[in-house]
Amino acid sequence: MSKQTRVSHPLYNLLPTEIEGFDSLAELALDMRSSWNHATDEVWRQLDSELWEITQNPWVVLQTVSRDRIERVLADPVFRKNIDGLVQTRRQTMEAPAWFQQTYPQSSLNCVAYFSMEFMLSEALPIYSGGLVMSPAISLKLPAIWACQ
Repeated sequence: MSKQTRVSHPLYNLLPTEIEGFDSLAELALDMRSSWNHATDEVWRQLDSELWEITQNPWVVLQTVSRDRIERVLADPVFRKNIDGLVQTRRQTMEAPAWFQQTYPQSSLNCVAYFSMEFMLSEALPIYSGGLVMSPAISLKLPAIWACQ
C-alpha cells in the first residue's frame, strides 16, 4: 500500500496512530460511503460488535475500542488482508472516473458539489435541524418588509 498522509486534527493525536494498520482503519472509518455501502460493516463488528450494533458509526467504534483490541485484531493476518483489500478498493473507486466523467468526457466541468443535510446521510451522523430554518426565512423576509416601509 502506498503511504497516505496522516490526519492532522488534534483529536487524531489521541488515537493509537503508531499501531501498524491503524491509519487504514481510520481511512475506512472516515469514509462516508459506509452509510450506504456496507462492505466494511464486518470490520467494525469485529472490533466491537455491541457498540457497532448500537451506533452503526465506524468512527465512534474506532475511537472507543481499546488499544489492546485494535492491536489484537490488526495482528490477525486474515483481518489485515481484508482491511488492505477494502482500502485498495476504496482508493481505486475514488480515483476511477465517476458517471459524469464517463458520460461527458469532453466537459470542462471538473467538480460539482451538492449538499443536502436532510437526505442520504446515515443515522450515525446526527443532524440538528428545525428551528434554524426560521433564521434564513426571516432574514429573507426582513429586507422585503423594510423595502415596503
